[in-house]
Amino acid sequence: MTQQPKNIMLQGAGAVAQTVGKLYPQLSKSHRKTADYVLGNPFRAATMTIDELSEAAGISVATANRFAHALGFDGYASFRAALVSDFATTLAPVEKLRNEVQRPATSAEIMAAAFENDIHNIEATRRMLSPAQCEQAVDMILAAERIFITGFGASAYLAGLMAHALEPYVRTVSSVALAGGPSQAGRQFFKLDSRDLVIPMVFPRYAADTVWLTQRAVEKGAKILAITDVPGSPLAPLADVTIFAQTDRKLSPTSDAAALILIQALCDAVAHRASRSVQAASQMAEFVLPWLYLPQQQRPGTTPVGKSARPAGRTAAQSKGKTKA
Repeated sequence: MTQQPKNIMLQGAGAVAQTVGKLYPQLSKSHRKTADYVLGNPFRAATMTIDELSEAAGISVATANRFAHALGFDGYASFRAALVSDFATTLAPVEKLRNEVQRPATSAEIMAAAFENDIHNIEATRRMLSPAQCEQAVDMILAAERIFITGFGASAYLAGLMAHALEPYVRTVSSVALAGGPSQAGRQFFKLDSRDLVIPMVFPRYAADTVWLTQRAVEKGAKILAITDVPGSPLAPLADVTIFAQTDRKLSPTSDAAALILIQALCDAVAHRASRSVQAASQMAEFVLPWLYLPQQQRPGTTPVGKSARPAGRTAAQSKGKTKA
């Protein structure tokens, strides 16, 4: 009977896992031990150096290298590169971080480099703006009966900021990345129709829930305005209009700064085009006035925070001592 790998599932596995599974019966005992570890921990193995893999799998460094040769690779480096390619989007930030932390630098230098990184991303994002797509995006926002902004992970915060910025200029806008998670968003999307606009946003690493919800929104006939990083993003083929932000980063997966600047720029364009936008902004400012801190001003019947109430008509000196009747 042909021996098969132990305790692993090859269905849906990457190219390396498929190769290991196919060659497993021909491998030596020590190589099968290595294969069992790699197939049981493919993501972890992709992040390991040869020394780390040998220690984790309980084999020698030489065995790890011979294992790579047995699979048809030139050596462990090419074997690991193939493993990494199976998780390209997920592991790219890890690989960049691995390279960067090996470079000597002060904290000030790292911070300055981060500024330069984001300035470059913002400039690249500005150059990628398409005048036609910008006009279409604003038209879609202003024409929508209801707007649902969706994003999970870091994009959830961006979605909330976009909903906040659009609030004065559209009739109904909400971020669905709130309490309840994707299933609650699905309950809202159940009622979508052609009058609605969904604005999904994903950046590496791409959140599967956002993509899946966008697919459902398309099925319901809603318009889709996607905000993402590259034409190869899983959102691009689903969208009626897509606008792109360059989000490359050296020490983290995504530049949220470039994405936020793009969102703020789009909201500015909406404010400029919206009918009665000045009046709407003024009315909202007046409406939220009770929740704003106003220095040197006390509203009737209230006491400033941190101050104790005093009877009207008494001086500070009188309040400190007793006065005769």
